[in-house]
Amino acid sequence: MSYSDAFLKEILARTRVIAVVGVSLNPVRPSYYVARYLGLKGFRVIPVNPGHAGAMLFGETVRGALRDVPPEVDMVDIFRRPEAVPGIVDEALEVLPILRTIWMQIGVTHEAAAEKARARGIDVVMDRCPKIEYQRLHGELRMGGFNTGVISSKL
Repeated sequence: MSYSDAFLKEILARTRVIAVVGVSLNPVRPSYYVARYLGLKGFRVIPVNPGHAGAMLFGETVRGALRDVPPEVDMVDIFRRPEAVPGIVDEALEVLPILRTIWMQIGVTHEAAAEKARARGIDVVMDRCPKIEYQRLHGELRMGGFNTGVISSKL
């Protein structure tokens, strides 16, 4: 899957409220630190995980399902296995009136669900991480030692 930088940047620029489906309360899990990072960048992050419903995370109550999130969610970030994607996409399309983006994390793809969302005018990104893309597109990977011209594999 190939996405232009302009396409990804436009999605990240317009997005305000992200429902992170499959978020963990464990701070060493990728879903936790991706959600935390996005919150620190000014996005409102709504955590969704039925196993932690009612808990607090990043100042928000963890919701059990997308039907429990506020209607202003405009992006759904999916941290679940590919076989769970169709149900998540169906629920998102049903209950989120201003949904504009379905984003599937690294390793997560489901072309049939993506096509269903695209047919409804929803942008879809698969097998990418919004945290990494945000950092890459805003020059923040330098803070992690990437793309600095200093680190080299050459002796």
